Amino acid sequence: MKKKVLATLLSASMAAALLAGCGDSGSSSASSTASNTPSTDNAATTDNAATTDSAATTDSEAKGGDYTFEIIVKSYQASYWQAAVTGVNQKAEELGVKVSCTGPNAESDIADQVNMLNNAINNAPDGIGLAACDQESCLDALQLAMDKGIPVVCFDSGIPKAPEGSVYATVATDNYAAGATAASNLFPALQDKINSATAPVRIGEVNQEATSESITSRGLGFIDKFCELAQAAGKSVAVIGNEYYVNNCKDKGDEATADIIIEVAVPAQTTVELCATEASVILNKADTIGMFGSNQVAAEGILTANENLDVLGTDPSTSILAAGFDAGSVIKGAITSGKMFGAVTQSPLAMGQTTIEILTKIANGESVSDVPTQGYWYDSTNMNDASIAPNLYD
Repeated sequence: MKKKVLATLLSASMAAALLAGCGDSGSSSASSTASNTPSTDNAATTDNAATTDSAATTDSEAKGGDYTFEIIVKSYQASYWQAAVTGVNQKAEELGVKVSCTGPNAESDIADQVNMLNNAINNAPDGIGLAACDQESCLDALQLAMDKGIPVVCFDSGIPKAPEGSVYATVATDNYAAGATAASNLFPALQDKINSATAPVRIGEVNQEATSESITSRGLGFIDKFCELAQAAGKSVAVIGNEYYVNNCKDKGDEATADIIIEVAVPAQTTVELCATEASVILNKADTIGMFGSNQVAAEGILTANENLDVLGTDPSTSILAAGFDAGSVIKGAITSGKMFGAVTQSPLAMGQTTIEILTKIANGESVSDVPTQGYWYDSTNMNDASIAPNLYD
């Protein structure tokens, strides 16, 4: 099956109901067929949006057929993926197609996900939706899918080194820009404290891993933007810690002479508890003034670490300011209570919906292309706005 190259912008419907999808925990699967009234798109670009491009409504909606799609998410440990699967099921019902959803227990269970991908290929579906845990590990499976004529659509994370023609489209937030959005909001809040400092200050960054495109791009986007803003303000920056981020940022600087040190931590496994351990080390340092957690697990890890330390808040003169990523009840509650400064949210519901719509279009022989989805900065002042609230899943 040849890769279609004509651009087609797709609709990314937003809905308020972000409830359970294929399963609550562990590996899970489900299927659905029916029809439903499509929801309307409530998202609108704001000044702090991580992307300015959004999926536009197509001239005609994709029409379903007797199609079956395999959907593989990164894990079921976070409500983010439950929201994505809810979107998958909603669009499947609307278009009258069948879906089977699976995913490993944790995003660090890379081998398990590769096995699930190979099993999905063996089932010979009409298409596969894949949120890859690792950019490299599924390359052979993608080649096999292409050899068997099974189209793959990536969502949430792209696979830059995928065999040419194996991935028909990618549905994802511009993760690098999303990380930059976090820095663009955190730096101004800390600038007075940075300017008045008589010794180097520290910004901590916790990334749950250094393998998937979404996490690494966000982490690097935050680092590069924070460095850019600091340098524009006349401050020098050094990046230390995890080798991947140090070696792949635009300018790692010199720790010996830096005014600002960005310390990047990555746990051995992608759990809230291990992210909390890494965050505790940085939060305990007397020169730390800010933190960034690049996804829900990492952000919740920072908040878990703070339960014992109680150093986070929204007043930079007395507290460490923390910026998070994604949503969930823990992060939302922390922002409401003033323990977390703010966060960037994506639209996992729209990603799931759009993935099914693209797979259906491919099965119908229509042309498709990559689809960027929205990302937004939110804090206690705007989290109830119409452009933000639909994206804040529990």
